[in-house]
This record gives sequence, C-alpha cells and structure tokens, in this order.
Amino acid sequence: MKYVGKGIAKTDAIAISTGKPVYTEDIAPADALVVKILRSPHAFARIKKIDTTKAYGVKGVECILTYKDVPKVRFTLAGQSYPEPSPYDRLILDRIVRYVGDEVAIVAAVDEKAAAAAMKLIKVDYEVFQPVINFEQAIGHPSVVHPEEDLTCNFPIGMDKDRNICSSHKVEVGDVEQELQNCDVVIEETYYTQAQAQAMMETYRAFTYLDHTGRLVVVSSTQVPFHIRRHVARALELPASKVRVIKPRIGGGFGGKQTGSGEVFTGLVTRKTGKPAMLIYTRTETFSTTTSRHAMRLKVRIGADKEGFIRALDIENLSDTGAYGEHAPTTFSVCGDKTLPLYNKTRAIRYHGHAVYTNKMPAGALRGYGATQGTFALESAVNQLAAKLNMDPAELRLKNLIREGETCLAYNGKKLGSSALDRCIEKGKELIGWQDKYPRRQMPNGKIRAVGMAVTMQGSGIAGIDTASIEIRLNEAGEYTLLTGSTDMGTGSDTVLAQIAAEVLTVEPEEIVVHAADTDISPYDPGSYASSTAYVTGMATLQAAEDLKQQIIAQAAKFLETEPEQINFDGETLTTLDGSRSMALDKLAELSVLGAGKKQLVGNATCGSPVSPPPFIAGFAKVEVDPETGSVDLIDYVAVVDCGTVLNANLAKIQVEGGIAQGIGMALYEDVRYNEYGKMQTNSFMQYKIPCRKDVGKITVAFEASYEPTGPFGAKSIGEVVINTPPPAIAHAVYNAVGVSVTALPITPEKIFMGSKN
Repeated sequence: MKYVGKGIAKTDAIAISTGKPVYTEDIAPADALVVKILRSPHAFARIKKIDTTKAYGVKGVECILTYKDVPKVRFTLAGQSYPEPSPYDRLILDRIVRYVGDEVAIVAAVDEKAAAAAMKLIKVDYEVFQPVINFEQAIGHPSVVHPEEDLTCNFPIGMDKDRNICSSHKVEVGDVEQELQNCDVVIEETYYTQAQAQAMMETYRAFTYLDHTGRLVVVSSTQVPFHIRRHVARALELPASKVRVIKPRIGGGFGGKQTGSGEVFTGLVTRKTGKPAMLIYTRTETFSTTTSRHAMRLKVRIGADKEGFIRALDIENLSDTGAYGEHAPTTFSVCGDKTLPLYNKTRAIRYHGHAVYTNKMPAGALRGYGATQGTFALESAVNQLAAKLNMDPAELRLKNLIREGETCLAYNGKKLGSSALDRCIEKGKELIGWQDKYPRRQMPNGKIRAVGMAVTMQGSGIAGIDTASIEIRLNEAGEYTLLTGSTDMGTGSDTVLAQIAAEVLTVEPEEIVVHAADTDISPYDPGSYASSTAYVTGMATLQAAEDLKQQIIAQAAKFLETEPEQINFDGETLTTLDGSRSMALDKLAELSVLGAGKKQLVGNATCGSPVSPPPFIAGFAKVEVDPETGSVDLIDYVAVVDCGTVLNANLAKIQVEGGIAQGIGMALYEDVRYNEYGKMQTNSFMQYKIPCRKDVGKITVAFEASYEPTGPFGAKSIGEVVINTPPPAIAHAVYNAVGVSVTALPITPEKIFMGSKN
C-alpha cells in the first residue's frame, strides 16, 4: 500500500508545535458572561434554604440560578448512543447534593471578579446527612444516595437504588462451583483497583451563544459532540434541532470528555439571559467535580488441572460509580467482556456483581474503560496460578489463550477473526530477555532486578450499536474534503482517516482536507471513544472513498462516451483502457460542479459492525526493587501489539507509548483519595502524582500484525488496549523480586515493605 501503514506525520503537527491550533477558549466571544459554579462543601445534604439577595447586589452580576430555576427533567451526562444505558439520575441543579463539589448554584457575571464575589455572598443552609464513603459498605447503607422517585432507566440495568445499587450484571456459562471442585489447583484472591484521574492538559470548558435564528450554539472541548447535543436538548427541554454543537481542537480527553461537563450550565445561562456565556473549569474543579476511573474490588477464583489448563474462572466485582451513574453499567460489563474470552480452555465461567452509588465524585470513562481493572485482577491471578503450578507464566498463557479461528464460552459460538497474541508473547520474551532474566537477579548494590508479564485484550467499537458516517466531496479544483463527526484528541485520527481515503483515491493525503466536527455540518459519528475511530469511522471512510471513486469513474465514462469498465483512474487522470481519450480529474471536477455533470460528486457511507474485534498486547516489565525500603524503579517496559494492520506506524507507536505511561502511573503512583468526610485530598498536581519521563524507564514497542477481515485494510483499534498491562506486569515483577504480592493498586514502597515483613 502506498499510504496506509506508512509513518506519515500528523496533518497538524507543525501547527501544534508552533502554537497555531485554536482551542475552545481562543474563540469565545470577548463579551461572554463568565460562569462560575457554587459547589457543595458537604458530601451528602439537602438544601433547606438558599438566599441570593446579597449576591445579586454585586455589580456586574447578570443571573444567579438555583435548583428552583432549572428544568426538572432528569438526564445523564454519559456520552453514549441513544437510548443511553446509563441512568437518568441527575438534574442541572438538585436540592439534594451528593458529593463535595456537587453543583449548588450557577453564577453568571460580566467578569470573573464579580462572579467570584457573588459566590461568596450566597447563603446556603444545609441539612447534612451521613454520607456513603466506603463503597464496600454501600449496599444496604442507612443513607440512600438517590431517594428520588423520578429516576429512570432506558433498560433494565439491575438497579436497586434503595440499596444504593446503580446496576447489576451477571454472565455465567457452565457450573463454576463444580468445575472449581474438580480442579487440581485453585487460586482465590481479592484485588483492588483505585480511582484514576484522566489528567488531560486542557481542562473542561464550553461556551454558548444564540445564533441569528435563536438557536443555541454550544462550543465545547468534547469527545462526543453529537451526544452533547442530546444532553443539552434534554436537560434544557429543547428540540435537538434547536441545538448546534461545535468541537474545536481539544487538548486531550482520555475518556473524561466522553462525559458532559459545563455545557448545560452555560446553555442555561444563555437561554436565561440571551447572552454568550463561558465556563472554564479550574484544575481543582477538573480533579474534583468531573469524573475519574471507577474504583473496583474484584474477587477472583481461578482453577486449573495439573497440566496447567485453566478450567474455571469466577470474577465477582463491586464497582464504585460515585454520586451518579454515568457509564456505570457499561464499564462494569466491559470489565468482564474484555477478560473472560482471553483464556478459552475453560469449562465454566462467571462474571457478576454490582456498581454502587456512593457520596463521592462520579466515576466515568477513562482509557481502558473497565478492561484495565479486569486485566489487573485476572492477570495477577494467572501469575499466581503459574507460581503455584511452578510453571513459566508465559508458557501457561500460551497453553490457554484463545487463538485466531477459535471460540470461547463467552462468545456463544462466534469465532475470533484475528489474533497474533501468541506471536506477541514470543516476541516480547525475546525483547525483554525473558529466558535470561526470569524470574530475578541479585544486583551487586543489594537491589533485586526481576521481570513480570501480562497480556490483555480490548475491543474495536461497540458491536451492533455505534455507527459512523463519512462524507467525502470532490471539490471544483479537484481536491477533496472529508467531513466527519469524530474527534481527534491528539491521537492523529484525522491523519489516519485522510490516509485511508488517500489510499482508495490514489491521492496524496495532503490533498484531503478533514473537517470535524460540527453537528450542523458533519455527518453523524458517535464520537471518539470505545476504541472506535480507526475501526468504525475508518471503515466508513474507506467505503465513502470507494463510493466516490466509482462516481468519479462513472462521470468520466459519460464525458468520454464509454463504459465505466473501460476507464482507468490513477488519482490524477481518467483514461480509457485503449489510451485514446483521457480527462484530468480537476477538469472533471470543474465540469461536474459547474453544471455539465449536473451534480457535485460526493461519496457517502455509514458503517457499524456486528462484532468488536479485540486488539491484543503482551506486556513485559523489568523492575529494580530495594528490599530494604520497598522502593521500585521501572527499568524497561516492552509492549508487543496486535492491532491488525498498522495504519500509521508513527502514530501507533506514540499511542502505545502514551498508554503505557498512563498504565505505569496507575500501577505505581496515581490514586484519587478522599478523607472520611468525602472531601478529595488529591485535587491538584501537587497531591496527585503522575509519572514524568524519568519514571517510565525505557519503553520498547513492537507490532505483530494480524489481519482483521472486518476492519479497514485489516485494521483493529489501538487507543485503549495500550493502558492495560502495566499494573499486573509490574506487580508480577515485584512479586518475582521480593515475594510480595501487591493486590491493591497503586504499588507503593510502603505496601512492599510491610508485605515483606509479614
């Protein structure tokens, strides 16, 4: 292939490096009202009285809105296709506040100084309740986080809100208890994964205004513009046709911006005042009043026969969704869906449990979306199983993993379309030096170096639900415009879509202008999440380009008075097979647009998939542990990836490196913590530590290609799977070094030191 697979630079690389991209705040109207949110100091309370009289006396204050002034329609901020599986459990402003930071009042003023002064003068009298802080105590807790009667769900998600259960889920095939009894070796362990912050560079922000027809225009740093339109329309009781959402360049999201944030607040202010309004979250607000990864407790039982074949797998999960249920049922189900199929020699499997409400900041989407938590628990248990069987953990996995063309109990007879995971393991062993370094080596300085491993899978889009549409226009000068509703979060997805179209149309990718995303102009796209852009939107791009190519050939056949089968198209010129007649593409485009062809040529395609083919990774960590202090240094990390056909070698490698770094952060440093009253203690980068370049050691990335028949040119996803292996691989390396099994993330020196004393 000429363009696909090549390491083509991002189309906006120079612009980014020279500071030219335009972000949300850069294009906000100069006269936009500044919106600030008064937030609850209590984790759980009811507003008895709220007085805004003095606040209205501040010069420059335009409006102050409380729970008395907002629509009473419950909605979700989860960016998911309609009908959303997440419960409709929030109001724009509610009389009951459910976590420290929950919204109490909206203040809009001509400048930030006036808004801040007004907030200090709002008097609120609260009736304070006992909060639910520990998610392991949520079920049956005396306090009910959502006592309201108008909470609704689009699906039966297993909610029992009076017991603080947001959702329940169960998958079971075979008799797990009987098969565990039949096993020669059984591992039973409980694992804890912490809440993790997305920590994107650009905080949440949005501004709104009314256009000349009175429609509400929302400009937002979001991954999901079409879903934001639906949120705003429902929350403000507007027809969707009266809301337009525009996404400028966004400064990172990592899943956080798959959930709405300030759009409904600025939208309400604009509707009330008729004026533009802008809300920019501070870093503290971003940390403490948006969403984080779901903290989970996973009880794993895994059984094998004496030959090392895994015969039974049981995972019981308890997930902390916080004060609201955005992404609660889906993250919970993905945790099982993306772990149960990995090992297919099982005779019985079960995944079950609940997502529970607590009085903490809501949990939401974060890269990996449940698979990260499930991978830590399952892979840690597999490593424990290998130790108990006295088997090489790599060989144990090679004996049990699902392979291309095979099925598993969780797939109900469907076969795996593509996999190179076995080759990923073999390649990873070679790159890390597994044969020489496993399990440990004593260093002259008294420290111990050891290696560990894990494997993982994810998905590519949401099977049978999300679809993407693409429109590609041949313009009058012979160049192309590709219209998409997807969001490039810095991943280079706009570049990859241009490469796919360029491959089909035999044109340089620079000749394809990618325009995204405006709900008035762009064709529908669910947004950038669920590892869907390269696979789902990429396939729509391929099909739209093919559609346009056939139209170009058909149009040329008319002009050249022959049949389409007699036309050869090389990207620049259309020539009859006998070479007697030809026409340049730019001339064809000109004639088509100006009227001789009677229409502008536009390729269209809408694509969804009945399957979500998994990408795979084998991850290998080498650490150095000081047994005297428990300190851990990550020396090397090797990731070998099967993402099908690699669409862009450079961008894929960068995706892997970035995801590995985030996974290292989850493994060793990051932890969203609260005090006993529900106040977040890690609400700035001073308290919330993410790894810097020195902390991630050497990262080696390699690819083992498979060919996915349902993906564009054989491609699968890569965006999320890359974060999953560091926590279990590093935990395994630490165990191999000092014999301490850390079952609760993050892996800190204190846990290692104390574990070594037990």
